[in-house]
Amino acid sequence: MCGRLNMIDDMFVQILMEDLRINNRDDMRYSRFKMPTNEISIVREFDGERFLQTASWWLLQQTTYDGFKPSRFTSFNTRSDKLNQPGSAGYQAFRESRCIVIAKGFGETKKRGGQPVYHDLVANNAAIALGGLYREWLHPRTGDTYTSCSIITNAPHPDLMPYHSKASPLILPQDHSTLDAWLSPNNQQVDMFETLLTPALRHDFSVFQIDKPSQYNPVGQTLTLSPNDFLARQQHTSQPQ
Repeated sequence: MCGRLNMIDDMFVQILMEDLRINNRDDMRYSRFKMPTNEISIVREFDGERFLQTASWWLLQQTTYDGFKPSRFTSFNTRSDKLNQPGSAGYQAFRESRCIVIAKGFGETKKRGGQPVYHDLVANNAAIALGGLYREWLHPRTGDTYTSCSIITNAPHPDLMPYHSKASPLILPQDHSTLDAWLSPNNQQVDMFETLLTPALRHDFSVFQIDKPSQYNPVGQTLTLSPNDFLARQQHTSQPQ
């Protein structure tokens, strides 16, 4: 997954926040274009309460004299195949500090002829719940706390290969049992999330090329990606010939 998020104020974003029983929905940091190291809103749970918290979209932080700055190690995404590797950046957070990033869509980049080509994917009649991790940092001099986060990425999804061939974001199903288990800080039974660590779209998406991430002017046609199309192809290829 490339480092772009669409976090606009949208009816379906509002519905998802309401479904998640978030207490401080007015604190959502909306933006059409969020990129790594920006501050974004994450959903976390503490003492049974769900709330939005501002976090730097870069999991690993480095201490400075008066605060923190992003580590030199790239960490706005956390690969799912590293989550169960002891000592990895996401190992402990996957067990103790999972979060959700609510978005309307995301962006992907792929080079063609040596030049980057940008595409945006926007959920149709839905908002997406991205599986994320967070960490809290305590500054040794000031005593201030700081929150950072990352989004978990799975292997590439076959339908996303024309737009990005390295990874795909972990899009959570929006049933209450899954979301409750994901957000619970007391739930360290991460084996139950194994099926989530495979590529899945879960929503219909409008896909269109844009001129550049900061301006996001559409270029050319808009296509629709549907998880139902992918499932139909899977079933067709699995049938005996």
